Amino acid sequence: MDKDRVKAFTNKVFGDMAGAMSAGLGYVGVKTGLFRAMAGKGALTPAQVASAAGLQPRYVEEWLRGMASAGYLEHDPATDSYRLPDEHAFMVASDETDHFMGGLFCMVPVLMRVAPRVAEAFRTGGGVPFEEYGRDGIEALDLLNRGQYEQRFASHWLKSLPEATARLQAGASALDFGCGAGAVVLALARAFPRSRFTGIDRSGESVAAAERALAAAADSAELALRVRFAAQALADFPAGEQFDFITACDCIHDLAAPVETLRQIRARLKPGGVLMVIEPKAANTVEGNAHAIGTMYYGFSVFHCMTQSLAQGGPGLGTCMGPAHIGELMREAGFGRTEPLDIRSNVLSFYAVRH
Repeated sequence: MDKDRVKAFTNKVFGDMAGAMSAGLGYVGVKTGLFRAMAGKGALTPAQVASAAGLQPRYVEEWLRGMASAGYLEHDPATDSYRLPDEHAFMVASDETDHFMGGLFCMVPVLMRVAPRVAEAFRTGGGVPFEEYGRDGIEALDLLNRGQYEQRFASHWLKSLPEATARLQAGASALDFGCGAGAVVLALARAFPRSRFTGIDRSGESVAAAERALAAAADSAELALRVRFAAQALADFPAGEQFDFITACDCIHDLAAPVETLRQIRARLKPGGVLMVIEPKAANTVEGNAHAIGTMYYGFSVFHCMTQSLAQGGPGLGTCMGPAHIGELMREAGFGRTEPLDIRSNVLSFYAVRH
């Protein structure tokens, strides 16, 4: 046995456990507003941080020490003060932006809460249905994605689909399949005031969140004339209802019946229309996913994406499907063309799918 290899692996396990604890502390920083309280304020003592955030001093003190140990904060031992660097605040104290990473931390308790049930499913089969992740799960997914959807979808991502953009500008009908809390629908409805938008999701709790977001919007009266949300399956839509543009964002890999569902989506796509698919960015091989993002996605898969599909008797495609598998699914569903879109992202892949 190679003792150096044992030592190196021991250090890796400690490092991974430290990462898990850092993510947990990061969750606390997001949920309690600690990151926001420190952003742009320079060096602060623990008492000043606790006062700014309105939190219990002893908890704040220990949180600061842990975040400094993890490299999130800078510590000055001479004054026992802590600083959140601007570059770090840009990522973790920037709620509602397209570069906010704090939503990742909010997935931690959601996923770890079901870990015992997932472990049991390894023995007995089945999995954890989406409904059992609760409102926290819906809110975490929304926080994870909302900033990008609101600030990049219409203004940047859709530039890769000029024909779809032209249709939406002129006045079209659009469907967001698996709409979640409604961020895509609301963002596109604001960007294209001549078009009508429908968001559907099998999760009634998700649709309720989308309807709350619509009702709370400052422009809700105008949006409500062109936006509708429904907790139903595509098969339940009126016969013959079709759409010029359909989006499926971060949901194809979750499906219990992916090919049949994609066939239903194809039947709802008008001739000349486009289905825009957004999926987690993954390679076709394990080796290609051997990096931090790939490891994170495999974890998301086991504790969320794959297990909810298996819970419904589905294939459990998993978060890291990869472009080859996506292309196979589209062909099996009857689509003629699946084209990767040239949109730069570290975490997402984009496809235009046509009849």
